[in-house]
Amino acid sequence: MKMLINMLVSSLAVFVTARLLPGVTVDSFGTAIVVAVVLALVSVFLAPALLLLTLPINMLTLGMFTFVIIGGLVMITARVVPGFQVASFWWALVFALVLSVINAFFHGVRIP
Repeated sequence: MKMLINMLVSSLAVFVTARLLPGVTVDSFGTAIVVAVVLALVSVFLAPALLLLTLPINMLTLGMFTFVIIGGLVMITARVVPGFQVASFWWALVFALVLSVINAFFHGVRIP
């Protein structure tokens, strides 16, 4: 039950973030749910491998290349999920950063 609630909260965060940013569109809340699931799966399966493969570049840039990887993961999600469009890589990067802040806020709010 807790996992379902976390996924719905993450979906709400995706929906709100897409409404705030003009370069990102989500067609409906159902699409936001799919985006949250796909983004979670992409982050779980692809991110560790990409971080390991780009470790030398990441070390040279003091970890800043991680942002490029995160933006790429959002772009992959946009290609996979119909109804989720990202205008450019920069919008994907901004989306990821704003999404993490909104997600932290929503998950930090506890309802008694």
